Amino acid sequence: MYKNKTFQIGQNKRLIGIVLTVVLLLLIPLIAMRFTNEVNWTLLDFVVAAILLLSTGLMCELVIRKINNVKYRIAICVFLLVALLLIWAELAVGIFGTPFSGN
Repeated sequence: MYKNKTFQIGQNKRLIGIVLTVVLLLLIPLIAMRFTNEVNWTLLDFVVAAILLLSTGLMCELVIRKINNVKYRIAICVFLLVALLLIWAELAVGIFGTPFSGN
């Protein structure tokens, strides 16, 4: 029983770390908006960024918990991070020219 509790506490620490990382990353544009007019995010921008970051973090956590092979874990998490960056870039500047682009 002690091992299960320790394992569960470790998992909760990772989840708390994911949420805190998302909050800290979202604080960057929030603080930047106070000092410059170059950063102009709306509430929708923060919501979309939070969803993207949190879902990517939680999917990586799921991969870490469910996949035993370390090489597969790394490959899947790298794929998720690349997908996040491509989606973020498309939403920001429209590198693929989809209707969702920021232009």
